[in-house]
Amino acid sequence: MPYVNIRVAGTLTREQKKQIAAEFTDTLERIAKKPKSYTYICFDELPDENWAVAGNLLDGTD
Repeated sequence: MPYVNIRVAGTLTREQKKQIAAEFTDTLERIAKKPKSYTYICFDELPDENWAVAGNLLDGTD
């Protein structure tokens, strides 16, 4: 059973999540031969203040 956890800074629209889920599911079916019904995908949308790159928070308040 493939489990894919997608973490993003900020938010995605419902349509974006739908498209991303479909593409990941199709890829796992095509390449790993996993039936679509086996694939679980979870989206974690985190505030920019919870992400840092090069020591700086993405919310830009530093």
